[in-house]
Amino acid sequence: MAGRLLTRGMIAGVVAAFLAFLFARIFGEPQVNLAIAFESAKDLAAGEPPEAELVSRGVQASFGLLTAAVMYGAAYGGIFATVFAFAYGRVGRFSPRALSALLAAAAFVVFVLVPDLKYPPNPPAVGLPGTINLRTETYFGMILLSLCAAVASFMTGRPLVRRLGAWNGTLVSIVMFIALIAAVQSGMPDINEVPTDLPATVLWRFREAALGMQIVLWATIGLIFGPMAGRILDEQAGRTGSAMEKL
Repeated sequence: MAGRLLTRGMIAGVVAAFLAFLFARIFGEPQVNLAIAFESAKDLAAGEPPEAELVSRGVQASFGLLTAAVMYGAAYGGIFATVFAFAYGRVGRFSPRALSALLAAAAFVVFVLVPDLKYPPNPPAVGLPGTINLRTETYFGMILLSLCAAVASFMTGRPLVRRLGAWNGTLVSIVMFIALIAAVQSGMPDINEVPTDLPATVLWRFREAALGMQIVLWATIGLIFGPMAGRILDEQAGRTGSAMEKL
């Protein structure tokens, strides 16, 4: 059964990645082009030669973007299915659809929303070449700390649910997660390299598109995987019931 769930998870991830790719093509790529044009204009005004493109923008915005989206979509879907298989029956009495939607929402908050609140995505025109390593390390560090805060809040919340009830225990767990994230983000270094002359509209719409792409990805995984997992679990329950009747 685990292998079938894994396959369904990867299928859901690929479908979600394709939809996210379409969203990025429609809403994200125009902002990327504007940001690149802004950067090129600044280099031209400063008398700097344009950098040679290893891969053309046409390939980057089409086959390159689609390939990358499908690869990480399949990986995310597989990991999502693995977590679902572990959580099902252990985290409350949720139906497969409800658990899938809940896990997708949690993944979006932990891996996307929380890190982006501290280090929001920026278009290509933003960021100094000398700080690439620092920006990469701090962003992935924020993801790791967000995951640790989520795990700590969940583990603390489980006994509270038994003691205080589902609603109160869950509320305390959420408040604890928010408090941990606030403490972590206040201790992480601030990185502000947005040029003062970068059009605010370009920056804002790029961030909207980046966040929207992730919403499409995780919402699609959660909504598609749930019904597929439900069918597999129903079939498994039917076979188990038939075997018990024969005994």
